[in-house]
Amino acid sequence: MITVSEKAGEYIKDLMVKENHAPGTFVRVGVKGGGCSGLEYVLKFESDDHQEGDQTFEDKGVKIVVQMKSLLYLYGTELDYSDGLNGKGLYFNNPNATRTCSCGESFAV
Repeated sequence: MITVSEKAGEYIKDLMVKENHAPGTFVRVGVKGGGCSGLEYVLKFESDDHQEGDQTFEDKGVKIVVQMKSLLYLYGTELDYSDGLNGKGLYFNNPNATRTCSCGESFAV
């Protein structure tokens, strides 16, 4: 399961309205090889582009879709939002990550 914090949920819903995303739009979350730690997070808005093996979660009014192969690395992850001095934006609280890079965009398990 992947969850969404209150702040991230509000930010995502506001962003979807500002960017005029169609009803039914969801957040696709995934993992791909790359980055300084070996794996990079992928996050994008999609609509009606479900693929075989997709797993769907909904939390705080946000629909999240993830492929099964990525879910193995992301299970238990919380999508959060920061508006602090060290940076503004969405980030992943991933309990499976054994190492992360300083920018938080890549990780290793």
